[in-house]
Amino acid sequence: MRNMKRDCPGGFTLVELLVVLAILGIMIATTLPALQASREMARRSQCSHNLQRILAGIEGYENSQAYYPPGVTDPAAGPIQNRPQGMHQGWILRVLPYLDERVAFGKIDFKASVYDAKNAEIARLSLPELLCPADADLRPHSSYAACHNDLEAPIAVDNQGVFFLNSIIRASDITDGLAYTLFVAEKRSEPDEAELGWMSGTRATLRNTGTQPNCTDAEPPTYSGPPMKPDWKGETGPLPPQQRKLSITATSLTYAGGFGSNHADGLMNAALGDGSVRVIADTIDSQLYQHLGNRADGQLIDLSGLSR
Repeated sequence: MRNMKRDCPGGFTLVELLVVLAILGIMIATTLPALQASREMARRSQCSHNLQRILAGIEGYENSQAYYPPGVTDPAAGPIQNRPQGMHQGWILRVLPYLDERVAFGKIDFKASVYDAKNAEIARLSLPELLCPADADLRPHSSYAACHNDLEAPIAVDNQGVFFLNSIIRASDITDGLAYTLFVAEKRSEPDEAELGWMSGTRATLRNTGTQPNCTDAEPPTYSGPPMKPDWKGETGPLPPQQRKLSITATSLTYAGGFGSNHADGLMNAALGDGSVRVIADTIDSQLYQHLGNRADGQLIDLSGLSR
């Protein structure tokens, strides 16, 4: 009997393989933007959650002390200089117990500078609630800063925000209303040794609304004086970047700068005093933005342009 078995195909032809690859490429190209958008949405949601936690910590401190934490505690008359000298105890230190960071709070030596070797162990910590997931900087720092003033000015005792040098601001002092006053927003970290860390009550954790969002240079204006040297000495073991000898050109000593977004779309998360988190674009009206940074300028503010 004649063999009736039919020949079976041996596999894909080259044309068929190219068609399959083309289809896969189209599927990936159409899916990738949606995947990236989904990831950015998750990062923005986590960032907003971080800000809400920080605001809850600030409110916990205010409920306990009857005033908001000082932006920076320092015996010097000011203004604050952006170098690792001085006490520079930033507002974040005060709210640690209300962020469920009681162990970290207990290890801080409040009689010493935040740059002192006695505080080196705690300075090395990276606290998750202080880090925006869109911030790629892995150093111990804060992705968020409190508002010290409505205009670009040194961090001093006469600022118009809620958090500044040796400030003791009560809720009753915020006559514009908590819902119309910026408390904390995102910021971009500093390059190299210029980043003084999350403990430092300098521009590392304090900014103003005098500059539009995302318009503060990564490198602040340069300082023409001699290189700065930190005041710690006699320590042992490796220290975080903010406690190493500065080898780069020193930056402007009193420049504070503005806030900035770590997100791909450039939109910045910002928390107001009532606990709400808003999204602010760098196209925000400059006058409106400055009013948000002033606790008591008596100006009407329309928040309809800000998204939740």
